[in-house]
Amino acid sequence: MVSECCPAEGVSGFVVYNYHLKRLEGQPKLTSNQVQYSNGRSRVPAKAPQLVCLDISEGQEDVQIPAVNTIDDATITGFTYTKYNQVLSNLKLPPNADGCDCKGYCKNPKTCSCARLNGVDFPYVRSNGGRLIEAKDVVFECGPNCGCGPGCINRISQRGIKYQLEVFRTSDRGWAVKTKDFIPSGAPVCEYIGELRRTNELDNVDENDYIFEIDCWQTMKGIGGRERRLGDVSESLSNKLDEKNLENSMPEPEFCIDAGRIGNVSRFINHSCDPNLFVQCVLSAHHDLKLARVLLFASDNIPPMQELTYDYGYALDSVVDNNGNVRMLPCHCGTSECRKRLY
Repeated sequence: MVSECCPAEGVSGFVVYNYHLKRLEGQPKLTSNQVQYSNGRSRVPAKAPQLVCLDISEGQEDVQIPAVNTIDDATITGFTYTKYNQVLSNLKLPPNADGCDCKGYCKNPKTCSCARLNGVDFPYVRSNGGRLIEAKDVVFECGPNCGCGPGCINRISQRGIKYQLEVFRTSDRGWAVKTKDFIPSGAPVCEYIGELRRTNELDNVDENDYIFEIDCWQTMKGIGGRERRLGDVSESLSNKLDEKNLENSMPEPEFCIDAGRIGNVSRFINHSCDPNLFVQCVLSAHHDLKLARVLLFASDNIPPMQELTYDYGYALDSVVDNNGNVRMLPCHCGTSECRKRLY
């Protein structure tokens, strides 16, 4: 069993983790230099790792995302990988927003119009490849009409997946995702990707657990019992958004991302009542809160080989089937903060 884990500097200057192992009482002597480990929930010896897929993205991402299974004979089927949200033909995206006049890189938050939308400051710092300073109601990034280039500090979440991730099979929670790299606090891990839909046009909702409601507007206004974050949008913009959405504001999100058939690695990330990722709404191409991008950021430093999780945010008794009956799903996150039910 692992008795201690501590970070150290590796020979190449990167952060590595040393694991101190304690032999179990009565454990036979090792016959090889390979160590197998489990999550501690079962003492049944694990199967030898079976490579289900070398890269579930099929080369679409900058880094390969393998899938392994040590539990059963299940394989990953029934979905198509995509790197970008797919917009249905009956849905029209808002026009691109006016961009900033910065050249090459955005440097001065007082003169950058995108930085002014974030409260006259840049939301990111460049350290460790770019990190979000703090969670916000919404992050405004530079977009297609901005004068800056792809290396701008205000485009951090647009750079795709940069960490080595792995999809793996669990004994009680289906597929899951872990990181093989150290991920610093505030770093963007991945975007929730799927089919962009109107919420009221979904079919077989009670059979689809991959629907992510875009609730940026509801969160900012505390609608539907959602927990509000500290206001950080500039006052002039907030007033403008209020006027624009006053007549169209709805008690529930109007749009959602459906990753049931089409999606990326984020669809395999499990819920936890004590997660290491948090959800952040980001606007870049346009400024319509109801169609914000949904990003998952590291809420703390995440060591290698740790499972990635976020709070799905369901309210208890909020999910019903087609007959109006309340659905209940037990939570198996296993943390000390577990609420025992996912919804």
